[in-house]
Amino acid sequence: MPLLAPSLLSADFTRLGEDIEMLNQSEADWFHLDVMDGVFVPNISFGMPVIKDIARLARKPLDTHLMIVKPERYFEVFRDLGIDSLSIHYEAVVHLNRAVNQIKELGMKAGVVLNPHTPIVMLTDIITEVDMILIMSVNPGFGGQKFIEGTYGRVRELKKLIKDTGSTALIEVDGGVNFENAPLLTAAGADVLVAGNTVFSAENPSHAIKMLKNHKV
Repeated sequence: MPLLAPSLLSADFTRLGEDIEMLNQSEADWFHLDVMDGVFVPNISFGMPVIKDIARLARKPLDTHLMIVKPERYFEVFRDLGIDSLSIHYEAVVHLNRAVNQIKELGMKAGVVLNPHTPIVMLTDIITEVDMILIMSVNPGFGGQKFIEGTYGRVRELKKLIKDTGSTALIEVDGGVNFENAPLLTAAGADVLVAGNTVFSAENPSHAIKMLKNHKV
């Protein structure tokens, strides 16, 4: 059974407190926070004041995905906000090993994110240093995009790399996750599924979370 991390980017921000409490009481494992700067990706999401309020209400780990340039500028800020795991893009960092170590030294779990067309092999030198690899199954920047079918092969390739190197990294998948592809992603080797629209557009979001977690191939 995969871990499930609903993305608050798809929540109703006019009733954010209610959606957070729904997640607190659901079978969701983590909260997934997408932070965008309008530079690395063509969209802007939410910043520190909103995250501070989310952290105040959330009773589950905060899994934060930084889609920003020079993310190392904010590592300590996110630590102070109570973030549990921080994932940064391979494509956005010049000194990846240094950045990963900085995150871990601050007491957070460190993840590395790959855009859909960045080869898995690029992770070879960092795979044993990270806690998680986040595979984007859409191009980052907007919710509600169509799932890229080639993701299954990328997950299987990453799973093999993790096994071959003795890494303990979890595989997280983000983008277009739904009831049809969730069990296929889990079968391919995904450990954590991020779901936004599938959860928050459902008539019963809590039930949708349960279905995503318990689906079988």
